[in-house]
Amino acid sequence: MKPTIRIGIIGMGGFASAHHHTIALLEDKHHVRLVCTCDPRADIFAGEQQTWRFAARGVRVFHDYRAMLEACHGELDLVIIPTPIQLHAEMHAAVTALGVPTYLEKPPTLDYAELERMIAADARARKASHVGFNFIVEKPRLALKQRLLDGEFGAIRGATLASLWPRPASYFARNDWAGRLLMDDRVVLDSCFGNAMAHFVHNLLFWTGGPELFTWAHIAAVRAELYRAHAIEGADTFFVEADTAAGITMRFALSHACSGAGSQCETVLCEKAVLRYTVGSSFEIRWADGRVEKTALDPFDALLENHLEYFRYLRGEISRPATTLADSRPFVVLNDLAHVSSGRISTIPASLVSPVRDEREQKDYLSVANITTVQENFLNRGEWPGEHGWGRVPGEVATPADLPRFHDVVRAMAGR
Repeated sequence: MKPTIRIGIIGMGGFASAHHHTIALLEDKHHVRLVCTCDPRADIFAGEQQTWRFAARGVRVFHDYRAMLEACHGELDLVIIPTPIQLHAEMHAAVTALGVPTYLEKPPTLDYAELERMIAADARARKASHVGFNFIVEKPRLALKQRLLDGEFGAIRGATLASLWPRPASYFARNDWAGRLLMDDRVVLDSCFGNAMAHFVHNLLFWTGGPELFTWAHIAAVRAELYRAHAIEGADTFFVEADTAAGITMRFALSHACSGAGSQCETVLCEKAVLRYTVGSSFEIRWADGRVEKTALDPFDALLENHLEYFRYLRGEISRPATTLADSRPFVVLNDLAHVSSGRISTIPASLVSPVRDEREQKDYLSVANITTVQENFLNRGEWPGEHGWGRVPGEVATPADLPRFHDVVRAMAGR
């Protein structure tokens, strides 16, 4: 029988509840045992504790993660950290100082300098931590990436990400860090690019990385225009163009300022074919000679599969986690340089923004006129919205040499 992985979870509310649900399912199948959990408001989760059968499972509950670690770290193989972005680094440092690895929710941080400190701290743990970018472990994705590396589709010419995820006004009021750039002078940068749709941004870097399977593209230069339609501190709409060190140009067009059904599509443009991958749906290969391959994707429980994959690593069955902290460097650098390049967050002209009431949901949205067309023009033709009706000049070219300017740029964006 495989050894049982002993787990602690920091938090009960927000996305931590999804981890609790998944770990309870895996405990029923004897993969794991939840030893302990904590939340500063643990008492208000009495109903959840009953649903998750904490008493019957012998789960110890604490109000502070430091007290939990002090009491239980000797029993733990892993601590899950699904807390707000700005808390990740200090919690990761506390756990790894005790030699315990972490399952760290994405993004690990959105501060390039803090990421380097976290990478150094991770070396103290018995095993490397896993960052929860959900879709890297999809088997069809891995098989398709291997075909890319084998040269079946020819050289990669470019890659694009189009994503529209409608978010109502209430989304930005759900907690005190939603849509924020800074909190107490700590970098947050919560946005569609850095948080909600970060999985897909990370995926595009994965497609364009080589020469081995678990590699991500390194960023050489970034140009960006950042916008907001909602009354928030950060950006809700991103247009980003990035060149990789290998000379591949990627374009990203993402927004929360929309209504109706959400969508996302990852596209890889190759010498012999165009690959389109839509999480939760299918992937398509359109060959230059006219052939078309379309494959439906099987149902995929991203959180459960990520945990199972990480457990295999912790047991020594595979050599590495799906995404390590070091693997997250390209994503964090790309996000930071997008802010440096844009220099400011521009308000989308009011004439282009309309309120939309969803009567079924009883929620209010803001929707930008022709947002899909604007995205397509940027992704396919490189037409920046700022020069085509959105009223701003394009961002400057930013390179990794500009990263030391990042903190000053973000403070200026936040009016600090």
